[in-house]
Amino acid sequence: MRPEHSAAATLTACLAALTAGCAGLMAGRANTAPALPASPVSSSATQLTEDLAVLQRLQQAAPAQQAEIAADAQREYDTAPTPSRELKLALVLATPGHPATNLPKAQGLLRELTANPQMLTPAERSLSALELSQIDDYLTLTEENRRLQSDAAHAAQERTANANHRLQTEMDENARLRKELDEAHAKLDAIANIERSLNERKAPDGRSQ
Repeated sequence: MRPEHSAAATLTACLAALTAGCAGLMAGRANTAPALPASPVSSSATQLTEDLAVLQRLQQAAPAQQAEIAADAQREYDTAPTPSRELKLALVLATPGHPATNLPKAQGLLRELTANPQMLTPAERSLSALELSQIDDYLTLTEENRRLQSDAAHAAQERTANANHRLQTEMDENARLRKELDEAHAKLDAIANIERSLNERKAPDGRSQ
């Protein structure tokens, strides 16, 4: 089963709001102040934009390329497990439609991130919380569906077992009745043979020979 949400769509929504805010801020400062070093907000927007491009390539790539993209995200995180790389890896693992999709692992990474919000920028916090909420909902529904299917299968097995038990009981009863009937027939045959034997021993004048 594939998740119904899309990490790329989630990231796009967050980026739209973030980009609008940055654009307004930059426009107001364009003619009044010299260029300043990139702010954490603009750096975050750049990183999230790059992550979006990765997720879009991931969804459109062939399986071999998808595996390579997922491996790169894992390798980057293993080399330097920063919050941004952890978020990127979580988004890659949460993206449906490729062999490395792993919602439980993505859920664990996102829970770790949201448990330490001070390590994230506002946009990363919002994205992490939103993606985690969607994964939680999907996994909850998946587990509920699995439970219902299991309950239905168990109920069907129980009904089948009960039906088989009733059938076996009826077959045993029929076998018992057939045995009793065969025994009754045997007794009747025995009685008939005795009567015939007695009749054959009688003389024509009614005296026994």
